[in-house]
Amino acid sequence: MSPEYDAYDSSGRLLAEERAGDNAPPLSVSELSGMLKRTVEDRFGHVRLRGEISGFKRAASGHLYLALKDDNAVLDGVMWKGGAQRLAFAPQDGVEVIATGKLTTYPGRSKYQIVIDRMELAGEGALMALLEKLKAKLAGEGLFAAERKRRLPFLPRTIGVVTSPTGAVIRDILHRLADRCPTDVLVWPVLVQGQGAAEQIARAVRGFSAMEAGGRLPRPDLVIVARGGGSIEDLWSFNEEIVVRAVADCSIPIISAVGHETDTTLCDYAADMRAPTPTAAAELAVPVRADLLAMLGEMGLRAGRAVRRGAGQARERLEMQARLMPTPDMLLAPQRQRLDQLSDALGSGLRHRISDARAQLGQAGGALRPALLQQYLQRASERLDRLRPRPDYLARVYRDRATALDRVSRHFASLDPDLPLARGYARVMADGRLVQSVAAAQAAGAVTLHFRDGTVDATVGDSGASLEKPAPAAISAPPRPTRKPRGVEEPQKDLFS
Repeated sequence: MSPEYDAYDSSGRLLAEERAGDNAPPLSVSELSGMLKRTVEDRFGHVRLRGEISGFKRAASGHLYLALKDDNAVLDGVMWKGGAQRLAFAPQDGVEVIATGKLTTYPGRSKYQIVIDRMELAGEGALMALLEKLKAKLAGEGLFAAERKRRLPFLPRTIGVVTSPTGAVIRDILHRLADRCPTDVLVWPVLVQGQGAAEQIARAVRGFSAMEAGGRLPRPDLVIVARGGGSIEDLWSFNEEIVVRAVADCSIPIISAVGHETDTTLCDYAADMRAPTPTAAAELAVPVRADLLAMLGEMGLRAGRAVRRGAGQARERLEMQARLMPTPDMLLAPQRQRLDQLSDALGSGLRHRISDARAQLGQAGGALRPALLQQYLQRASERLDRLRPRPDYLARVYRDRATALDRVSRHFASLDPDLPLARGYARVMADGRLVQSVAAAQAAGAVTLHFRDGTVDATVGDSGASLEKPAPAAISAPPRPTRKPRGVEEPQKDLFS
């Protein structure tokens, strides 16, 4: 066997064999992974990393999965639900952070990762970058548009305030409202910074918006979201997306008074009006009561002067019109003259009317003489006699009608089709129709012979008809009408009975 073959065989053996001096037993994959895990966790039990968030994802369980990267490397990271709930900001891709935790390995994928206990923004620049990114996103949705802004009520009956109940802010607002114009105030106490502050502020704004008019508590006409001054980190709760959306969706006009004059939050952009301080928000909310009373007094004086000036001008115009109008005597003079003329003509007119009536009565009285009435009655009686029916005339008409009816009856009797049957004739029928020829009888084949006392069925052939069993008598001749003897008249009936 050649040396080359021996060398190949010694390096590519099929079965592993123990070698002399080899005291390192083979490790399993799990054993090696466990050793690496313990080594990494012992060596890097507490680290702080600065990097940019990438591939951020929040699982349904509440855990956070992300990657921290710089220009040359990427490290996977995980933050469990407990630590995620304590975060003071919402992680997003592209935000530079400082993460504190420990390194560990994930044997299932042969990867190492950092388990993050605490995560903070890497300086104010990263915080401002996150703020600008969120601002651009919400502005693109139109939450800061000017057309969404609503006018504040001039004199609200009830004002809702969302702030801390223990700070100086609520005292300043109440004091300023009491000085300017006392009004009802509903305070919704919330945290204004720290963990859970953003959720409480958003819940309070939505709570005021959901209140119904006429309920147990009066629905506010205006809402003030207020907080004192502080750093950008102290005011960060008012930059959270959940708060900005709650303010933008509020159905009640809202004033944002967060921080001092130089402090600006995204809540200020979403509100209907921004106040530089909480005290200024109270001044924007209500007018000064003394100024209102003075304005009402001045308007009352102006209204009185306007009424008096209008009445004076109307009085002057009335007097001028009265001087131009004619006097009552001038207006009534033609009517008085017309009345005198009619009074004079009334007596003569009545006299003429009476004389005309007397003449008409005389003419009518001459036409009502008794002789004329008797003549009219005589003519009417004569017309009535001519119209009265006479018995001899009616008897003559009755006899003529009876004679004509007797002639028609005799004629109908002579036309009776069964009358010849009494003299020995027969009527031939086929299918309910009269047979009038030999050809029709031969075509029918079967016929019925009607005699005076019954019917007989027959079959017609070429040589003649053969009789079948006679049928019982079914047809009888109708009785002939009896004739009245001449000269005998029926008693005359009354035509008017």
